[in-house]
Amino acid sequence: MKDFIRLTDLTKDDIFNIFSIADRISSGGYKGFLNEKTAVMFFPQSSIRTRVTFEKGIWLLGGQSILFPPETLDKKEALCDVCGYLGNWADVLIVRHKDITKLEEMAEHSPVPVINGMTDFNHPCEILSDLYALSKMREDFTQDKYLFCGKNANIGMSWKEAASVLGLDLVQCCCEGCEMADIPVYYDIYEAISGRDIVCTDSIPAYISDESDECRVTRKAMDMANKGAVLNPCPPFFRNEEVSADAIDSVHFAGYSFKKHLLTVQQAIIIYCMNGGAAL
Repeated sequence: MKDFIRLTDLTKDDIFNIFSIADRISSGGYKGFLNEKTAVMFFPQSSIRTRVTFEKGIWLLGGQSILFPPETLDKKEALCDVCGYLGNWADVLIVRHKDITKLEEMAEHSPVPVINGMTDFNHPCEILSDLYALSKMREDFTQDKYLFCGKNANIGMSWKEAASVLGLDLVQCCCEGCEMADIPVYYDIYEAISGRDIVCTDSIPAYISDESDECRVTRKAMDMANKGAVLNPCPPFFRNEEVSADAIDSVHFAGYSFKKHLLTVQQAIIIYCMNGGAAL
């Protein structure tokens, strides 16, 4: 078995192995992989895309999902004991919890794989799905130049993790005080976007929203990026906050179908982890 807590848990070869599994799933492979197997999931009610795609993906592979709210993991019972008991019945644990250290502790003690469904620190499945989607629409997504517009938080940190593993050219555009360490930073969108191919965004916290005009991705800004540039706002996005309505309505927007790969990639992650990360 292999856990998946951070993108930096993977190598470049691991990532392309997961993509290969996703390709095989799309071609009808792995039918029944989860027959008579159970995924125990910890997700809040507010989760939409990640939860829907994990639950449907498990069902399509023939498995059963059992759902708990993440607060279940905040009880007094030690996580080593929770994992010890769940190991009798669960075949994989998929956890969405604010605190990444809880996932790390579960991974240390769980006899079955632990997969990160999102934390306040990172969101690895989401970004891995985005990279897979880009691999289907770009000549070589690893050679594209990336711009992340947003704060130092889970989406930005996941793009930084991906850049570290894949050697991506990544820069950040943000307000002062929201910088990620060791990433080139800009404070003006028109300066930041010049020469970029892939533009990614994250939502803007209310306390800095009034200061974000110089970092908002607009249609005018997108037209200054490289020819054929792709706008990939992380949902939920908010029109006329981090990204303008005219940018979303433009040809640059990756589109809602861009996220369809979340289903297949998360299935591939489950298969990859349950097979111990071995090449398949």
